[in-house]
Amino acid sequence: MTDVITLLTKLVSFDTTSSESNLALIEYVEGYLAEYGVSAERVMSPCGTKANLIARVGPAAPGGVMLSGHTDVVPVAGQPWSSDPFALRDGGDGRLYGRGTCDMKGFIACVLAMVPKWVEAPLQQPVYLGFSYDEEIGCVGAPSLIKRFYEHYSTTAHVIVGEPTSMQPVVAQKGATNLRTTVIGQEAHSSQVNQGTSAIHVAARLVTFIEDTMAALVEEGRVDEAFNVPHTSLHVGKIKGGTAINIMARECQFEWEIRHLPTDTFDEIYARFEAYCAQLSAELQDKGKHVEITTEPLNVTVPGLADRENDQVLRLAKDHLPAGCCDHAVAYATEAGQFQGQGLQTIILGPGSIAQAHQPDEYIDSEQLEACEEFLMKMGKALEKTA
Repeated sequence: MTDVITLLTKLVSFDTTSSESNLALIEYVEGYLAEYGVSAERVMSPCGTKANLIARVGPAAPGGVMLSGHTDVVPVAGQPWSSDPFALRDGGDGRLYGRGTCDMKGFIACVLAMVPKWVEAPLQQPVYLGFSYDEEIGCVGAPSLIKRFYEHYSTTAHVIVGEPTSMQPVVAQKGATNLRTTVIGQEAHSSQVNQGTSAIHVAARLVTFIEDTMAALVEEGRVDEAFNVPHTSLHVGKIKGGTAINIMARECQFEWEIRHLPTDTFDEIYARFEAYCAQLSAELQDKGKHVEITTEPLNVTVPGLADRENDQVLRLAKDHLPAGCCDHAVAYATEAGQFQGQGLQTIILGPGSIAQAHQPDEYIDSEQLEACEEFLMKMGKALEKTA
């Protein structure tokens, strides 16, 4: 456990907020692995300021497990932290505080702490490490990591994405897409409403349609009770527009998201919104009103994780977890669906609770790190047998 805390202290000290480079952390991990004779490969971002990292411990053999985690963290700006968020603090209550402790440098620390043991073990199947960048802003880095891994390392390894699940296996997650819609109307004096087109009024109708679409999906019976929010959710999080109370707004812009069930698709749900935009524009044009509606994605659609074709990786996990573990589904997005989309059996399993993620005074319980360590040790013993 001491090694885990030492490693976590170092990992937390790197400010890897998604807006910043993660290369200092990557260099540190490379150096740590090199001490044990483990080489690693960088998969660079297009801008060259960030990198994914792939490493293999054990033989170049079929099977094995990829342990995946993201290196970036969410911002701390504006949050009321009780201490330096980039300095690990032991609260004396079994909790370790710091940005990324829970999401998800705690998992990475546990994985790295096991490397010396795995290097000495008679592994017959490999343990792969995959550390990505920019997960927090739309799972941007993982696709290039996954492509490189699948084409040059393994097509048969199973994947455990170590997001915080309180060490309970998660077999399904929702997909997610962030969008920005801009409405352009026509300015006029607010006393002459027949001469202009208020972009705010048009946007309001679109926002209402977005909420109505969510309700319609429920009425259609498109629900999955495995999720705590058992349906695809649509949500508008930001809106701005207008210049003065007595001017009909020329522009209004809002940002929104679709978090779809694995059994739904983004394209089908978004098509409903597109069709309504076309209908509303035509209605306004028929009345002599000028309006333009455009929508752009803010991230690549993050696919959902479906509870399918995961029997072997799920068995590997459950065989080495305490009795009574149950399968779960989560509403938040991870890189797991991207791995599954490449044809790799994937689940989500890691220390800490999502309830602590992204919060001021983010923390992880030390007992969660101990549970993760124990699981990884048992899993490693299982990989001493051929696939």
